Amino acid sequence: MTRTADPDVRLLAALADPARLDILRELAGSSEVCACDLTDCCSLSQPTVSHHLKVLREAGAVVSERRGSNIYYRVSPALIEQLGVIARSLVPGGLVSPESIAAGRGGASPVAPVS
Repeated sequence: MTRTADPDVRLLAALADPARLDILRELAGSSEVCACDLTDCCSLSQPTVSHHLKVLREAGAVVSERRGSNIYYRVSPALIEQLGVIARSLVPGGLVSPESIAAGRGGASPVAPVS
């Protein structure tokens, strides 16, 4: 995992790992998942899953809550907004709507920022 102070780089590096992306996809399909249940879906050992969850948590992709001896994870409510901010910063003039692309107006109609 990349060690950097830039939160965007940390998030993108965390999401670039196939196992972490699989874990995030599994979490996205549920309101929350116990860490102990993620070993089955991802075919990883418990220590490996715990490591990946720690990286995702430190990057801001997931949040966790301890209940007794179990820790439950869910996708961070801020994740989509953070990814949107990154995407908007990469496209000069703003994001282009799918409708504009379909109509052949490539960059003519930027999508309004999400607030």
